[in-house]
Amino acid sequence: MALEINIDGNSSNVELLSKEGNIYRVSIDDQIYEVDLVKVENGVYSILHKNKSFNVELIQGKKPKTYTINTLYNSYDIDILDAEAKYLKNRKSDDMDDDNTISSPMPGKVVKILVKKGDKVKAGDTVVIISAMKMESEYKVKKDRLIIDILVNEGDTIDGNQPLVIIE
Repeated sequence: MALEINIDGNSSNVELLSKEGNIYRVSIDDQIYEVDLVKVENGVYSILHKNKSFNVELIQGKKPKTYTINTLYNSYDIDILDAEAKYLKNRKSDDMDDDNTISSPMPGKVVKILVKKGDKVKAGDTVVIISAMKMESEYKVKKDRLIIDILVNEGDTIDGNQPLVIIE
């Protein structure tokens, strides 16, 4: 599984290629590394690469999938962007702009439609619930709106960014 890892603002694509015992083969930005990695104690790891030894401390951040990594001389702030994190990040920014459509950035299935054409909804009201990536997501209006049209039905399979509901 490939991950995008942001290290102090710099992004790298990381993928675990194989693991045999303590030997890990990883691809970092298409460059292959073979390392011997051992968990010394909870949150502390010893890494051997090309006869060089590195000790790192991994500390969970305040947000999910964020960490601080401490080495002997440096500290790094790490954000892990897997498929779920990318989805949630896109959903927060693309969920609904000030345009007149509600859509999901990911393909999925319409679980429930909580409004009908002509309904007046208030800021924060849930309009539609979509199941995507084994998670149910509620799509809400950001301000008071009028439902102009509903373009899908409960149970429909939808594409990413497909318009679902038209609002005024």
